[in-house]
Amino acid sequence: MYYGKVDENLIKELKNICGSKYVITDKDQMLGYRTDETIEAEKMLRVPFPDAVVKPRFVEEISEVLKLSNKKRIPVTPRGGGTGLSGGVIPVYGGIVLSMENMNKIIEIDKENLMVVLEAGVALGDLYKAVEREGFFFPPHPGDEGAQIGGAIATNAGGARTVKYGTMRSFVKGIEVVLPTGEVLNLGGKLLKNNTGYALMHLIIGSEGTLGVITKATLKLLPSSAAPMILVVPYSNRHDAIKTVLEILRGGVIPLGIEYMEREAMERSEEYLGRKWPTEKGEGCLMVMITGKDEDEIFSRSECIMRICEANKALDIFMAEQKRDQENVMEIRSKMYEALKGDMMALFDITVPPGRMGKFMKKVEEVSEKYGVSMSTYGHAGDGNVHVHLMKTDVKKYEKIKEELYEEGSRMGGVISGEHGIGLLRIGDLHISRDRKEIELMKKIKKVFDPNGILNPGKIFPA
Repeated sequence: MYYGKVDENLIKELKNICGSKYVITDKDQMLGYRTDETIEAEKMLRVPFPDAVVKPRFVEEISEVLKLSNKKRIPVTPRGGGTGLSGGVIPVYGGIVLSMENMNKIIEIDKENLMVVLEAGVALGDLYKAVEREGFFFPPHPGDEGAQIGGAIATNAGGARTVKYGTMRSFVKGIEVVLPTGEVLNLGGKLLKNNTGYALMHLIIGSEGTLGVITKATLKLLPSSAAPMILVVPYSNRHDAIKTVLEILRGGVIPLGIEYMEREAMERSEEYLGRKWPTEKGEGCLMVMITGKDEDEIFSRSECIMRICEANKALDIFMAEQKRDQENVMEIRSKMYEALKGDMMALFDITVPPGRMGKFMKKVEEVSEKYGVSMSTYGHAGDGNVHVHLMKTDVKKYEKIKEELYEEGSRMGGVISGEHGIGLLRIGDLHISRDRKEIELMKKIKKVFDPNGILNPGKIFPA
């Protein structure tokens, strides 16, 4: 693929479009725009600098930037909060990084239709606060509240609440998107049904910024419910914990989320934060979050789930009723990645059918012993999404371990990524989860949307 160069004339044109203040070319100022949270990228790749960072404020500016870039064949890498874990915002070929940080307005909270309309650069944390003040609830919670809405849509983000509410795709009702050629599309809207031709909006959702730049979204909201209950349930072994998950899902009360954590990950996070997990029992632990319209309903549902846990060899059950206890538990769970990443080689995001999760985690244990490498494991147990943290090792071992785990997940009917995406790092492994014809069709779709291949090149499959 041939790409043009960003020269002084192009920089002048970018400044004319967006204003000099919003075009950055100084390397020191561009340092934070080179990568995301991907450990593998930092340790195994020579991460390039972009030639320029552009921070538009209006959709018209993005349209003009893309028209210019398409004409000159300049690669453009859209960037949200930079919280991704697949190298999806690394500017592989330099060019322009298109940061959405200045498009951060919440335009409307529509109480009649239970919808919110907002720009793509709004941080998730700001969205949660805004809708909660109005008595609403936005369920998807990928983890890092610094993530931006556009990025969360572009990666079809999941998180701990997926088991009850689904991923971002379930809540996106409309998007405004700028194509690589500069045209602006408005797809969907404040509708609960839409059966008019191909669902182009759903093609954009999860496309990792390779088909268009999302600039605005309309999202479905839910009425607020009572504060959730959190149950912390320790087990002597992984088998009993995972078996309990399946029994809970079959029991008829679907919790907000079910997280599984192993002792090593909990202890590392405790040490990192200077906090204490509410129980020292067991080698593995479930964290079950339960919601309802009021406290009576929450307690009733909690009692049902507690009976299931007790019948499946739970060592104890800690009921986090107080807000401080809930915040303590949630903070320790949410910071596990931060606590581990300094000693980590890679983070796998393999997802298998929930009923196969126990068997897959057994495979992780076997591979860990085979190669003599620590692999701390936790994940979204309710939806089969296993986060395997491969601690420091050499690149050859990493490649062998990755191959074994990916192949085993595939044999179980799983995929190599449940929520982090393909991005840059998993390009060579896409064939494990998608067959030749699927990949061929994906490439043809990319060509239709982006004939010159300028938008986020080098992601999902090679440019």
